[in-house]
Amino acid sequence: MNPEPMDLKDAARAWQTDGFVILPAFLQGDELSAAVDELPLLFPTAAGFHDRTDPRAERFVGDEFAGIDAFPFASTAISLLAVHHRVLDLAEALLGGGDFHVYTAEAWAKYTGACDYDQDLHRDYLNHTLLVPSTAAEFRQLEMFVFLSDVPEELGPPHLVSRRHTAALPSVPNWFLRPGRAGSGRFLDAGGGPDLYEAEVSGAGPAGTVIAFEAGTFHRGTGLTAPRGVRYSMHLGFRPSGVGWGQRMGWAMRGYERAWVDFVHRADPRQLQAFGFPPPGHPYWTPETLAGTALRYPELDLAPWRGGFSGGRACGRAPRRST
Repeated sequence: MNPEPMDLKDAARAWQTDGFVILPAFLQGDELSAAVDELPLLFPTAAGFHDRTDPRAERFVGDEFAGIDAFPFASTAISLLAVHHRVLDLAEALLGGGDFHVYTAEAWAKYTGACDYDQDLHRDYLNHTLLVPSTAAEFRQLEMFVFLSDVPEELGPPHLVSRRHTAALPSVPNWFLRPGRAGSGRFLDAGGGPDLYEAEVSGAGPAGTVIAFEAGTFHRGTGLTAPRGVRYSMHLGFRPSGVGWGQRMGWAMRGYERAWVDFVHRADPRQLQAFGFPPPGHPYWTPETLAGTALRYPELDLAPWRGGFSGGRACGRAPRRST
């Protein structure tokens, strides 16, 4: 039985207070099914990895980050899930408006025994922004973990620490090492931060769970212990469109790839706007640019953009359609 969903306003309040919110089964089975069915296009199954019958299995051994695939994915269904309208609704509620962009989207597979996934508590800002996290509403960056499979405690859910325990911490160091761990460098604190580890909250949950958190929220990955276990998830990042210093991936560098074109052909204006497409009615859309876009993306239905064309005057927000 699925838990009662949290109201988006309540989710926003929790995110603002704690720096994260955990939404169990936020996406339901029918919203996940197409993406889950196509996971084998990206990753080995549990049996394929553990029995080494999948030739891709060795890729995942010895490096906790080797299981990451970057957007656009070989599966268009998984690419579309990254900007599912309920995910975008959540991002809009937490960021306080619809003018935001996706700045990272990754799918991630982890397998029991492949490597040590047990991380130290850290913040993500070093490779998510050129600056440091801000608590001002208009500058906050949003990250999400989306579970594509059930992630109980033995399958390595992320653990997070509320801002109530970390608000006074400076931006450096970035990592607080687990008690007993050694390390040096100005971004490392080898004191172990035992109080932070005692305060962490598990994000364990069923498939469809979404964990939303800030780039400045302390969190960590945990180890997989379930025999022959596998964990599939997505890691997404959103920023207000004006936060140009919040960076991780420039989408144009992937724009010539077939997977990107396949995604664009099936996405709608709101989903494409999240990646930087101007919305219908934007001054960018002219007879010239519409004709060129039709040549570049011949299967994209340009009617919403043509309908919004008004000689350079914006005509409102991009329309939605279900995914």
